Amino acid sequence: FRSWQNPRAKEYRRIYDIPDAIGTAVNVQAMVFGNTGDRSGTGVGFTRNPATGANEFYGEFLINAQGEDVVAGIRTPQPIGELEQVMPRAYAELRAITKRLEQHYRDVQDFEFTIEDEKLYMLQTRNGKRTGHAAVVIATDLVEEGVIEPEDAVRMVDPDALTQLLAPVFDPDAWAALPAVTRGLPASPGAACGEVVFNADEAVRWAGQGRDVLLVRKETVPDDIHGMHVAQGVLTATGGMTSHAAVVGRQMGKPSVVGAGELHVSESERVVTVNGQRFEQGDYVSFDGLSGEVKIGRVATRPSEILQVLAGQLSQRRSDIYGRFSRLLKWADKVRRLGIRANADQPDQAATAYAFGARGIGLCRTEHMFFGEDRIPIVQRMILAETEAERRAALDELLPLQREDFYGVFKAMRGQPVTIRLIDPPLHEFLPKREELMVEIARAEAQGRTDGLEQKRALLRRVEQLHEFNPMMGHRGVRLAISYPEIAEMQARAILEAACRLAREGSKVVPEIMIPLVGHVGEFRDQKAVIDRVAAETLSTAGLKVKYLVGTMIEIPRSVLVADAIAADADFFSFGTNDLTQMAFGFSRDDIGKFLKDYQDRGILTRDPFESIDTDGVGALVRIGAEKGRDARPKLKLGVCGEHGGDPASIDFFEDVGLDYVSASPFRVPTARLAAAQAALARR
Repeated sequence: FRSWQNPRAKEYRRIYDIPDAIGTAVNVQAMVFGNTGDRSGTGVGFTRNPATGANEFYGEFLINAQGEDVVAGIRTPQPIGELEQVMPRAYAELRAITKRLEQHYRDVQDFEFTIEDEKLYMLQTRNGKRTGHAAVVIATDLVEEGVIEPEDAVRMVDPDALTQLLAPVFDPDAWAALPAVTRGLPASPGAACGEVVFNADEAVRWAGQGRDVLLVRKETVPDDIHGMHVAQGVLTATGGMTSHAAVVGRQMGKPSVVGAGELHVSESERVVTVNGQRFEQGDYVSFDGLSGEVKIGRVATRPSEILQVLAGQLSQRRSDIYGRFSRLLKWADKVRRLGIRANADQPDQAATAYAFGARGIGLCRTEHMFFGEDRIPIVQRMILAETEAERRAALDELLPLQREDFYGVFKAMRGQPVTIRLIDPPLHEFLPKREELMVEIARAEAQGRTDGLEQKRALLRRVEQLHEFNPMMGHRGVRLAISYPEIAEMQARAILEAACRLAREGSKVVPEIMIPLVGHVGEFRDQKAVIDRVAAETLSTAGLKVKYLVGTMIEIPRSVLVADAIAADADFFSFGTNDLTQMAFGFSRDDIGKFLKDYQDRGILTRDPFESIDTDGVGALVRIGAEKGRDARPKLKLGVCGEHGGDPASIDFFEDVGLDYVSASPFRVPTARLAAAQAALARR
């Protein structure tokens, strides 16, 4: 009974979300002996291969041994197939019994047995653990064999296991040959290897030379987006599972390991020290985004077979696993109620999401479109403007660029709804960091250089004006648009003009314009009036009718409490559970990693609330907001666009609340499809 509290058992429960309070059962049974001589033995096995899913008898045995000898590594076991030559009668009986067990439990069985003087004893059987690849193969095979129905196959596969089928992989032997130097949080699965760089611009420059790079940072920020895009993977010393690096990594399908606290990153000296070792810019580092392991050295990777099919590099007919993967998800789509959308900011991300089965964009973050090399100078000019006329002049330059962005995303979604969030972050995020500017100015003054000095001083003055003690609750989102309505006007115009262009081409388009950070109905009404006015002007000029929706992101506790008032004017709600969790708990999602383990060790929290929704607190806010919203407007469209939209446990909760859709990172869409189906089946 004490084994329930040993460290290994606790860690196992943490990984598989098993409650601590249920306790363990102990089965008392008669002892049998496999060590009485050459006509005795013991072994373990599976009715199918748990690594590949192949329908083959799989396992090992030892002659004249007890069960623990097989797994202890003291002696080298024999393949279970050789038991047929040693003890044919016992082997035949073992095959017959294990086949019957699989038919009875309708799943692959992990069994243990002992043979005492040629008499077979079955010690235990249980449903076998398996890889994601094997899970899909076994489920589809059992349907084909008539053992289970398609709905049973949908129930059988762990939704999270599907990420293993999408992630790039290392050569197993080469990976095992290198020792790990540290481990971080496995934020986005996949194998990544490349030359280390310490800033986004360097990553772009090196990648442009055809080099594979890994972006290593103490932490990433939004203006690292271009470097993250070209990197093979992202490794950070700080941050949690919903930090910037984690969220964007998952959205891009980039392998990411975050919060590797043993890394001491000196970006100025371009060196990392870790546990007595070091690596510098240009050195090769490899990491596994599924386990969080980091190794110094170069290990080759290859894309998953499914991604090769989606990219057109491999024919569907030549990929058995793609066919099975697709079949399983089609079965899931037949039974799920929840719609599945994706969080995507660029046309290529939207196209990937559509290929994975997303039917709509639940969150398109417009601010990520501002960080391109050709755009950031215009954005900064808009921020530095001292008059509305100067701001509008800069916004006029951004308008065609934004319009083209939205056109590409709409087109990639092939007529499915696209929710576009108007600008959300504070303006200072688009400017250089204060400390960096001060250093540049000091160096220029010391060296007597005047070229560009006044511009840098002006930039520093504006950065200091925009400085906030708590940017999370500062001048951002709807507050920014109320102060500078011309920004919202430009974005609304770009959205509607892109929609009109597609309408002229004969394509269906469903734009949904989302106002972020609303906490007061007056804020929503103010900005909806701006959007409606711009829409009327744009559609009148175009001579077209395009249906559009205006809604809001429910991410502030106050917006939940006044959801009925907001719903009277809103066409939809999208629950932004990242910020809602942050504000409800008072936790910073970028800093929770520093103390989360202490909370988990003491049983205060079992899971990271930014990874899986806190149903008692944050979940209660979602439920209240949904109920109050639909009380005011019964057909109000409800969705979720936080990271929880790709978490199976959270999806189960959203099914219970009655949301219309969940929106996940593109590479989490298959997981969301399967989880939504399981949530629906659980309520039948």
